[in-house]
Amino acid sequence: MTQPAPRRAASGRDLITSADKVYFAEHGETKGDLADHYLRVAGPLLRAMGGRPVLLQRFPDGAGGPSFFQKRVPKNAPDWLQTTIVETPNGTTSQALVAADIDHVLWAVNLGCLGFHVWPYLAGDAEHVDELRIDLDPTPGVTFEHIQRAAAELRTLLAEAGVTGYPKTTGNRGLHVYVRLQPRWDAYQVRSAAVAIARELERRRPDLITAAWWKEERGQRVFVDFNQNAPHKTVFGAWSVRARPGAQVSTPLRWDEINQVHPDQFTISSLPARLAEVGDPWRAMADDPQSLEPFLAMAERDQAAGLPDAPWPPVYPKQPGEPPRVAPSRARKT
Repeated sequence: MTQPAPRRAASGRDLITSADKVYFAEHGETKGDLADHYLRVAGPLLRAMGGRPVLLQRFPDGAGGPSFFQKRVPKNAPDWLQTTIVETPNGTTSQALVAADIDHVLWAVNLGCLGFHVWPYLAGDAEHVDELRIDLDPTPGVTFEHIQRAAAELRTLLAEAGVTGYPKTTGNRGLHVYVRLQPRWDAYQVRSAAVAIARELERRRPDLITAAWWKEERGQRVFVDFNQNAPHKTVFGAWSVRARPGAQVSTPLRWDEINQVHPDQFTISSLPARLAEVGDPWRAMADDPQSLEPFLAMAERDQAAGLPDAPWPPVYPKQPGEPPRVAPSRARKT
């Protein structure tokens, strides 16, 4: 028997079909439980990603099953969905979903989207990136304690620059720190600032932090992944649920919490109590957009000292000032 198509409703909950289907193996949370999570965090979620294009990673059989990325909204999508044109590094365009309201989020959840990969600009102003995203990425052998120490160094750097950052767990083993920007800069400038931040952190704590793009040069250090700010790059969004058996959530934090938590503790089951106790640590983020100028000045200083641009991911065209796009060990053999 064919199920009726989901219908739009004021509550949003009626958009979900097959709500009893188990999506997360560890505690047996269902598709309906996932939808309830997004309804609970609707306010904080939309403050973080509302009005932005989102990339869907769909898991039709839940977190343990196969997945695929879907940038284009399906042709049979309801006519009330808001969409926008996005580009890939090679210039290909797609009609992407805009996280306009909670019904848009739940429509995607009904397709098996567990979490959302979010563009760093509003759909209405694609020319200006308004988020700098600093990714503290664990390399093999790096523990969350190392991530916590790297976060403390980053907090100090941001404070010295007079810039306010907002941390969150990634839902996995790392941390993201977001800076909401004044809408004045493009993605190339924001990436330049991210490169400068990564290099400055490495200078301060070379034993703990690396800006090395090539894995063979990183060692057991926290990698500051500056290329998460490359044009057309998406990052896993705040309040989004990871495809893990425990249904871990990418959870905004206060800075003073970082040394007291472990990212695995934040799940769709544990978040209700946290929300009741802590609320939204990112509530004030949009009220005071920050300047990128301190970090652009650092980038100009590095350029004046003779540092080339950092390597770009292979899907991007060769960039002006970029060093040879080849791993150092391979270059030596050549």
